[in-house]
Amino acid sequence: MNPPDTERLSWLCLTNVQGLGGAALRKLFSAFGLPAQVLAQPERALAQVIGTELARAVRQASQAGTGAFEPTLAWLAKPDCHLLTLADASYPALLLQTDDPPTLIFARGRLDLLSQPTLAMVGSRHATAQGLRDARAFAHALSDGGLTIVSGLALGIDTAAHEGALLGQAKTIAVLGTGIDQIYPARNASLFEKIASEGLLLSEYPLGAPPLTHHFPRRNRLISGLSRGCFVVEAALNSGSLITARYATEQGREVFALPGSIHSPLSRGCHALIKQGAKLVDRMEDVLSELGVWSALATTPTSSNTAKQNPIITPEDAALLAHLGYAPMDIDTLCLRTGHSAETLSAVLLQLELDGKVTMLPGGRVQRLS
Repeated sequence: MNPPDTERLSWLCLTNVQGLGGAALRKLFSAFGLPAQVLAQPERALAQVIGTELARAVRQASQAGTGAFEPTLAWLAKPDCHLLTLADASYPALLLQTDDPPTLIFARGRLDLLSQPTLAMVGSRHATAQGLRDARAFAHALSDGGLTIVSGLALGIDTAAHEGALLGQAKTIAVLGTGIDQIYPARNASLFEKIASEGLLLSEYPLGAPPLTHHFPRRNRLISGLSRGCFVVEAALNSGSLITARYATEQGREVFALPGSIHSPLSRGCHALIKQGAKLVDRMEDVLSELGVWSALATTPTSSNTAKQNPIITPEDAALLAHLGYAPMDIDTLCLRTGHSAETLSAVLLQLELDGKVTMLPGGRVQRLS
């Protein structure tokens, strides 16, 4: 639930002050209370807490107009769009236990997922075909086992994890490294909208924030902070996934890793984590038992699960699969064969991938599985 506009404006105004980070904000809240009370303080009182320069910036912000926040208020007026603050009852409890919880979180979708058991699932952007299949299968099974899967909407393992989780009952949360109104990467546009509809999108960045390089390591601390544990599927030794795993360790979360071939560079990060004490995973029960989560959904098929295992293939989908054949094919070639636009094919292929009929390969290629 969103706070009243006047309260939201106070939060937006204060958090928009340049140079005023989370630690300084928390000092101000401790000293004076909520943002409206902070903004009402004289500069001298503020300076005693955060120094003269920041105090002057806060006072200038309190006297500025609110026109700059009108686009944000308009976005918040849309259905299923929310602003969570540190004072909000809906703010994720697990994040409050971390050292640097974001002051504001923009959310779109199902806030109820924030109160469910969660598991981060991350891995390489340049995953192998087997890694993508493993991520999708584990995410599906763990979602049906009662864990909401948290990831970062990146290409590769993140994408497969979200797709697999959407097939399950507990769904998925995507934590963005951009403003929540920005779709990045563009190839995940259909997945972005599907998560907004069935799961939850989150971002600590203001609307319009672009995909800056330094956003993503900070985003990773939220992926682990929102979760009871962090499961790394494929990762090189110097990868962002290991940053997420390190955050998870620092936050007191369980770390899990999927082993792979000793000859694969994308297995070395997982093997390093296992050597450092991460739990080796080769079946979903390894995760569920460690986290103390188990749902009857994991062992009792429902009619909806049965339907997903045996999806109905429309004549149009069958024709697309026939054009595709069984060899890997790039999207441009498939567009020429079918006469469809890349945008149309993207939506159809996403559903076929969720149904287990095709898989996306590195380099923007697609391959039929059945």
